[in-house]
Amino acid sequence: MMIVHEVSELTGVSIRALHIYDRMGLLPASQKTESGYRLYDDAALERLQQVLLFRELDFPLKDIRKIIDSPVFDRNKALEQQIELLKMKKEHIENLIDLARGIQLRGVKHMNFDAFDTKKLDEYARQAKESWGSTPEWKEYEQKSAGRTVEDNRNLADRMMAIFTEMGQIRDQDPAGEKAQQLVKKLQDFITENMYTCSDQILSGLGKAYAGGGSMNENIDKAGGEGTGEFAHRAIEAYVQGRK
Repeated sequence: MMIVHEVSELTGVSIRALHIYDRMGLLPASQKTESGYRLYDDAALERLQQVLLFRELDFPLKDIRKIIDSPVFDRNKALEQQIELLKMKKEHIENLIDLARGIQLRGVKHMNFDAFDTKKLDEYARQAKESWGSTPEWKEYEQKSAGRTVEDNRNLADRMMAIFTEMGQIRDQDPAGEKAQQLVKKLQDFITENMYTCSDQILSGLGKAYAGGGSMNENIDKAGGEGTGEFAHRAIEAYVQGRK
């Protein structure tokens, strides 16, 4: 666990910004001491990385919170976009350096402003931002989450994690067994009721994310015990295959 001052020193994010992120539910503290000091674990730091990646794409903070909290959040997609954007920024900076060196060596004899053109970079960032809000599932999620408070979202997350806690209690059993399949159906219905229509295809994709490492996998294993994310994945696959 790290205190807010240590997180600020490690990441370069100001203490004031971290306090704002906490208050708006973007980066809630993992725990608080009896004295009220905020504590952050590795999962919180990973979430902060995701926040900063989206900030590079110029997303508003309120939109970042919605995206990261959404069960359809695809960490790999976010990383691919960030890598591509950084490559484009690198190319842009290298072009500016080449232009400056040319001026330094030859003087301002040829007026060329191509190196200042950011239309390609700006267009990519625009398309990346649009891609997160273009799916029917995301639009439905936005409608269903409209008006929810930070506390509402935390309660919703707790209720969802309670389902994984139940899965953790039977993670040594057959994932295709009746109890496991009932819990998968319960999870699918919960997502559909509170977030967006969770088709079998989407559910299968979520199952892979539950066992794919990262903060989602860690949080599920924290709720149900080590291996719960993998068990949920196998139970979901059995459920989807059984409905074909």
